[in-house]
Amino acid sequence: MLPNNRASALAFAAASGLALSAGLGFAACSSSTSPTTNSPTTAPGKVWSGIGTIQDGKGHKLTPLPIPNAPGAGTIYVTNSGESAAVSGWPFPPEATAGDWSNDTWPVDGWQFVIEKYIVNVANITLWSNPNLSASDQSQHGPAVAQITGPFVVDLHNMNVPNVITGQGGAPEQAVPLGVFTNQNLNGNAAFDPTVTYGFGFSTVAASYTSGPNGAAPYNVNLSSDEQADFDEMVANGYSVLYVGTATWMGSQSPYGCQQTNAGAGPGAQLADAGDDAGGGSPTYVDGGYDFTKLPQTFTFRFGFSTPTNYVNCQNFTAQGAGIGNEPNPRGVQVSTSQYAIAQATVHMDHPFWESFVEDTPVHLDQIAAQYVGGDGGIPEAHTEDMKGVSPSAFTDKTGTPLPWHNCSGSNYTPLGNGQMFFYTKGIPIDPTGTCMQGNCTVIRDYYDFMRYTQSTQGHLNSQGACVIERQFPSPSGTSF
Repeated sequence: MLPNNRASALAFAAASGLALSAGLGFAACSSSTSPTTNSPTTAPGKVWSGIGTIQDGKGHKLTPLPIPNAPGAGTIYVTNSGESAAVSGWPFPPEATAGDWSNDTWPVDGWQFVIEKYIVNVANITLWSNPNLSASDQSQHGPAVAQITGPFVVDLHNMNVPNVITGQGGAPEQAVPLGVFTNQNLNGNAAFDPTVTYGFGFSTVAASYTSGPNGAAPYNVNLSSDEQADFDEMVANGYSVLYVGTATWMGSQSPYGCQQTNAGAGPGAQLADAGDDAGGGSPTYVDGGYDFTKLPQTFTFRFGFSTPTNYVNCQNFTAQGAGIGNEPNPRGVQVSTSQYAIAQATVHMDHPFWESFVEDTPVHLDQIAAQYVGGDGGIPEAHTEDMKGVSPSAFTDKTGTPLPWHNCSGSNYTPLGNGQMFFYTKGIPIDPTGTCMQGNCTVIRDYYDFMRYTQSTQGHLNSQGACVIERQFPSPSGTSF
């Protein structure tokens, strides 16, 4: 599927050709075929003037990615998108901005989520032969036939660049190009066969100034100079993804009002009987209701994720036809003899805030705001690391008061329970004392682990195509969606 504004988009030069002239990072060819096979059909354009100089002060700086030129027929145009949410965030209520209560994503507990920066590090964009090697095991595929190594540093919120195109989910989703596969550069530079599909995958990797091939600098796609400190923070902490923004509670604007469940005894609960006076037994408590005004009504956030992940043999959301087996979409990408094909590495923004390990479950922010109850009265800044030790099986606020489910979305949302708020791990045990090291992790210890596990499922092909998830950080073992 071609972008709706293709005619107005500045097109992209063949990344393989840029690799020869500017070290774009293709893996070495598997034969001695002349490298001129991978040269671009037109020269790369100038560097976009808005790209900042991102450097570490030690002689290393990111390499600006040139403004690209048009790819031709029989090629695969690789782009990157965070969907429309990466640009607009999540307004609340959603219909206040011509949204849709039935289909849009929004925090069901009434928070408005404003994203200011959404920086990802994408690398190892790979094509494989035979993506349908196994109908029952999507992780299986043939050998790699082409690769763009990268890495590419991209702010998926900043789409004010000259080569942006409409994303594969349709407007207002936008995508920024990363490169072009012109041939099978791991298979003797052979041309792509338009009668077959090729498996597609990519990785998110830890930020670094020297993580390109042979220690080369990664490519700066669109970071501006004022994002220097953000990238340095990512490097210092090994983050592969960073969210920066502000959340403000807007539940009072909901046309449905807000309801809460009975979370159990807390400072607002009352003792209904004293046990012995009522004939023995334990005292019975009546829930007095949780006072949600105790939560900060605004918080800023810098959610960093040190969660390198491989997204393997993805299904293609925009491909025609049925998927193999019970899969909803066909796997991989297929070139055309008349135009370029698009392979959009999509990095969904909502996954860290899901209530469940099940795909596409509702988003909540109360459980995060609750960890800053009782602060100094200022606007707190939330970090992923602040969620260490917080139980996702029975959420409380910072004072230990049980947190109820909070629904500001009417019949558009039904909580998982009618008591204390909890999140669902789809059978993975929650054990705060459990072991979780690389190669030896069988549990979710806290909400920090939970957020990282769900966040690592955010990679897709062409908007919604599911990939096999191969986590490269301590987490419960096995591939999963």
